[in-house]
Amino acid sequence: MTIISNIAVALVALLHLYFLVLEMFLWTKPAGLRAFKLTPEFAQASKTLAANQGLYNGFLAAGLLWGLFQAEAGYAFKVFFLGCVIVAGVFGAATVSRKILFVQALPGVVALVLVLLVGS
Repeated sequence: MTIISNIAVALVALLHLYFLVLEMFLWTKPAGLRAFKLTPEFAQASKTLAANQGLYNGFLAAGLLWGLFQAEAGYAFKVFFLGCVIVAGVFGAATVSRKILFVQALPGVVALVLVLLVGS
C-alpha cells in the first residue's frame, strides 16, 4: 500500500510540474493557448502572472517530491503539500473554472487518502 500511495503522490507532483511548464514556458505558445483557452493577446498580457503561478506549482511539486525522499519527515511533508494542492484546487474551482476541481483537487484528495491510510 505504501508503494501505491507514493505513486499517487509522485503523479500529483508530476502533474504540478506539468502545470509549471505550461504556465512558465508555454503560456503564449499553442499548447498553452489551447490548454487554457486563451487569446494570444490575453496570454501575452498575463504572461508574468502565469509564470508566477507556474512557480508556485513548482513549489508544490518540490514539496511532494521532498516528502517522497524523506524517511522521518516524509509523511508530514506529503500531508502538508497535498493539503495545499487540495486547497489551491478548490479555490481555483471556485474562482476560475470548475474543471480545476477534477484536474487538481481530486488527484490531491485521492493521494492524501492513500497517504493517510498508510500512515507514517
